[in-house]
Amino acid sequence: MISVASATKRYGRTAVVDDVALELGDVGVTAIIGANGAGKSTLLSLIGRLLPLDSGRIEIDGLDVGATKGDVLARLVAVLRQENHLTARLTVRDLVGFGRFPHGRGRIDAAGRAAIEEAIAYLDLEPFAERFLDELSGGQRQRAFIAMALAQDTRYLLLDEPLNSLDLRHAVEIMRLLRRLAAERGTRVVVVLHDLNFAAAHADRIVAMRDGRVIADGPPASVMRSEVLEAVYDLPIDVREIDGSPVGLYFR
Repeated sequence: MISVASATKRYGRTAVVDDVALELGDVGVTAIIGANGAGKSTLLSLIGRLLPLDSGRIEIDGLDVGATKGDVLARLVAVLRQENHLTARLTVRDLVGFGRFPHGRGRIDAAGRAAIEEAIAYLDLEPFAERFLDELSGGQRQRAFIAMALAQDTRYLLLDEPLNSLDLRHAVEIMRLLRRLAAERGTRVVVVLHDLNFAAAHADRIVAMRDGRVIADGPPASVMRSEVLEAVYDLPIDVREIDGSPVGLYFR
């Protein structure tokens, strides 16, 4: 379990994550939603130790994130940032191999090679394994980064807006893939999303943030309500039910 206790991160006088107390990492997919500047990505970065806490404490399976050795933490949680810029020209297999670094510090043994090939196969990337990343579509490239995280062999997977710059078909493909990872491999997925309807359709739980604080937390049906979403986004949102699932209409 990921336990967040009184977590605070400030830039100057502004608290971008403000005294957040939360438990994450339930079985399945948890989506964090909110407007720009709500603190979603910052919270994810604090959990993954990409940013230091100003105050509070975060634990993953009882280990203090701030005090745990990097290689130990990297065997517990994999983090995919919103922007993945690489200066080196890498093939898909090279990239996926980076996921094994916490296990051998660059030395890949037989088990590591098997994990790499398994991740490539699981993400249906075998036809592209020797292609360079800049030769792939956006959806294929995003699958390659998820394969890298899968090869890292962690219990928790944190993704910051993985649907950015993807067209509708590829966005649906990635969300279905994350659900499959959670169901088949027991991976605890926490994902920051801008699209509330993707969250409602694919997540088991939604955490809604505003101004650095959590203002709603629960299954999609409890968060996808007009009064809750208006408080999150400052926008009138009409919630309808389609085939038993809540859908927010915000473009009328």
